[in-house]
Amino acid sequence: MGIETLAIVLGLAMLAALALGLWVSLALTAVAVLGIVIATSVPVGTVLATTFWGKLNSWELTALPMFIWMGEILFRSKLSEDMFAGLAPWMRGLPGRLLHVNILGCTIFAAVSGSSAATTATIGRMALPELSQRGYDPRIAIGTLAGSGTLGLLIPPSIILIVYGAATEQSIARLFIAGVLPGIMLAVLFMGFTAIWAILNRDKMPAHEPAIPLRERLAATGRLIPIILLIVAVIGSIYAGLASPTEAAAVGVFCALFLSWVSGTLSKESFTEALLGATRTSCMIAFILAGAAFLTVAMGYTRIPRELAAWIGVLDLSPYALLAALTLFFIVLGCFLDGISIVVLTTSIILPMVQAAGIDPIWFGIFLVLVVEMSQITPPVGFNLFVIQGMTGRNIFQVALYALPFFGLLVLGTVLLVVFPEIALWLPETMLSNR
Repeated sequence: MGIETLAIVLGLAMLAALALGLWVSLALTAVAVLGIVIATSVPVGTVLATTFWGKLNSWELTALPMFIWMGEILFRSKLSEDMFAGLAPWMRGLPGRLLHVNILGCTIFAAVSGSSAATTATIGRMALPELSQRGYDPRIAIGTLAGSGTLGLLIPPSIILIVYGAATEQSIARLFIAGVLPGIMLAVLFMGFTAIWAILNRDKMPAHEPAIPLRERLAATGRLIPIILLIVAVIGSIYAGLASPTEAAAVGVFCALFLSWVSGTLSKESFTEALLGATRTSCMIAFILAGAAFLTVAMGYTRIPRELAAWIGVLDLSPYALLAALTLFFIVLGCFLDGISIVVLTTSIILPMVQAAGIDPIWFGIFLVLVVEMSQITPPVGFNLFVIQGMTGRNIFQVALYALPFFGLLVLGTVLLVVFPEIALWLPETMLSNR
C-alpha cells in the first residue's frame, strides 16, 4: 500500500472513530494499531507497552495533576468573590467600568488555574450576576467573559502548555515564561476593545455609580493579597529558578489548601470533590497523551510525517504561508475537538515540518495554544460556550455570537505574534541569559 493511500485510510479511520463517539485516547490508539499492522510486521503489543510506559513514566508530567488539583481547590473557594471585591473599586473610572473585572479577573485566575473552563466558570459565577444586577448589557458582559476565559489556556501555569511540552519534549518552564507576554497582550487587547465599545455605546451602559473613597479602595485591594502571594509562590519560584514546575505545583496545592482553609471553604466534601475532579481530568489527559505518543511512534513506522514534510517542502511555502494554512486548519479542527485533543493529535505530524521551516518550537507552542484558544469559543464544541450556556441558559450559538468580537481579537493577537515573534521569545531568552 502506498504512503498516500495509507494516509487516507488512517485519516478516515480517525474521523470514523471520533464520529462514533470513541474516546480520543482510544481513537488514537486504535488508529496507531491499524497503521502498524498495515505498514509493518513489528509486534504491536510490545510497541504499545513500551510507549505507554515511557510516556507516562515522566517526572515533568507530575506537574499536570498537581496544577489541576490546585485549580479544583481554588474553584471551590471564595477566591472569585475576593477578586471581584478587590478589582471593582478601581475599574469604575475606566470606560467600560466593571466589565473590565471580567477581563482582569480571568487574567488573574488564569495564573493559578491553568484551565480555560475553570477560569470561565469561576469568574462568571461571581461576575455575571453582579453585572446583570447593575444593568450592564448582557451581550458585552457575556462576550468579555467568554473571550477572557480563554486566557486560562495561555497564561501559566497552563495545562495545555504542559501537555504540549510533554508531547514535544520541550522545556515546560521555558514555555511558561514564553506565555506571559502574549497573555498580557491579549488582556490589553480585550480591555482596549471593551473601552472603545463603552465609549461608542454610552446608551447601553448603566448610570455612573458614586465614587468610592481612596481609603475604601485600598482596603478592598487587600482582598487581592492572598491570590497575589499564591501567584508569586507558584510562578515566581519557576521564573526565579528556585523550583521546577513539578515542585512549584506541589507548593501551589499546599497554598491553595491553606487559602481554602483560611476562607472557611475547606471541608471533607470540598476536599474530596476537588481530589476526585483532579483525578478524573488528569487520567483523561494522561490516556490522551499515551495514545498520542503511541500514534507518533506508529507514524514513524509508516513514514507518513516524513513524506508529508517532504511534500510541504516541495510546495516551497514561506513560513508565513505555512502558518496561515495551519491557522485555518486548527480553527476548523477546533470546531469539533477540544484544545488538548488538538495538540496531542497534531503535534507528531505538524512539528517536523514546522521545525524544517526554521520555526522555533517554543514559539510554535505559544502560537498553537493561542490558535487553540479560538476553539474554546467556536461552536459546536466550544467548552467556554458550554460553561456560559449552563450559567445563563442562553443558546450556545447566541453565546458564540456575543463572543465573536473576541474571536477577532484572538486572530489579531495571532497576527501580532507572527509579525513580532519576540512577544513570546524575548522574555525566556532574557531570563535564561541572565542566569
